[in-house]
Amino acid sequence: MAKVSIKTPREIGLISESCRIVAEVLALIGARIASGVRTRELDAAAEEYIRSRGGVPAFKGYGHDRRNLFPGTLCVSIDDVVVHGIPDGEEIKDGQVVSIDVGVKKGGYFGDGARTFPVGRISDEKVRLLRITEESLYRGIAQARAGNHLHDVGAAVQRHVEEAGFAVVRDLVGHGIGKNLHEEPSVPNYGEPGTGVVLKEGMTLAIEPMVNAGGYGVILEDDGWTVRTRDGKPSAHFEHTIVVTAGEAQILTR
Repeated sequence: MAKVSIKTPREIGLISESCRIVAEVLALIGARIASGVRTRELDAAAEEYIRSRGGVPAFKGYGHDRRNLFPGTLCVSIDDVVVHGIPDGEEIKDGQVVSIDVGVKKGGYFGDGARTFPVGRISDEKVRLLRITEESLYRGIAQARAGNHLHDVGAAVQRHVEEAGFAVVRDLVGHGIGKNLHEEPSVPNYGEPGTGVVLKEGMTLAIEPMVNAGGYGVILEDDGWTVRTRDGKPSAHFEHTIVVTAGEAQILTR
């Protein structure tokens, strides 16, 4: 297994600064989400804000295929889009749920966070989906403390989600974060308690349950980015960047 880096207090301070901007962007964009707003308008507002704070959008130009780098500052994922929705001319509509995922790089270090927002009046199922997904994030974070195992985090997420009758996505996971947007270890939202690497103080993790109202199966669209639920049912996504400590994890994107 690849080495998991332990961050110094200085590094944690730099990650915290990027995470602060992430939290501010999520608040800013959340207040702008409304019926009739186009997703590219949200994207432009987010990029302008990040740059005004001395940061750089972490997702823009990201990717492993140079011919198909991610074009947006935000991932804007609506209803059955799980993650990596590309902001474009699509209009947001009442009754939808909109997941906003944003990454920021400042001072050489990254922050990453996500929230799912309701648009107007949403169905009871969607209300419950958002609540359970966000609760599962905090159940996972509660296990992210020194001495516990990595998969204690995912097991706590999985248990809460499946008890509610929903499904955690298996094909996409959380991750370590620091000098790189994605570092070791991978942080799945499922697993066996007591397995995986032992967590240590100073590890920085992006924990991000992606929860489907139906089955956990997903499909990748032809654009090479957009991930949808296989059964067309809605999905929700909540994410925080945290630091492992001896006690409760410190949430940097609060």
